[in-house]
Amino acid sequence: MKTVSRPPYRVLVGKIGLDGHDRGSRIVAAYLRDAGMEVIYTPPWQEIHALVRLATDEDVDAIGISSLATDHLLVPKLLQALAAAGLGDIPVVVGGIVPDEDEQALIEAGVRRVFHPGSSRKDIVEAIAELAAEARNKREAESV
Repeated sequence: MKTVSRPPYRVLVGKIGLDGHDRGSRIVAAYLRDAGMEVIYTPPWQEIHALVRLATDEDVDAIGISSLATDHLLVPKLLQALAAAGLGDIPVVVGGIVPDEDEQALIEAGVRRVFHPGSSRKDIVEAIAELAAEARNKREAESV
């Protein structure tokens, strides 16, 4: 029996807005790389349209946005832009300092998961892998 190997999950890790604190996103990117995922990492200060273009060009399975200021409040606009580009099925997660009331608003807007400071490597990697697998499987089923 011939086995077919699937390519690794592709995850875009970035920051939108003016928050320049990128240590956490660099650590998470390393976690995902160490777990065998391909990571497309952006430096801070990205614009929403740039992340949408990267998600399209890089055919990503998931997107992680880091926020240590209030830039997580821009994520609903990112979700809208992804949907407008036909990429609404790509799961988006947010990591960083997100107040409880903002977390609920992000979930209601379509964010799949919020990771707070102190989230474990295992939880982050497992959740991203699960969401990426779900998105890839759905995309593959629709293309058949």
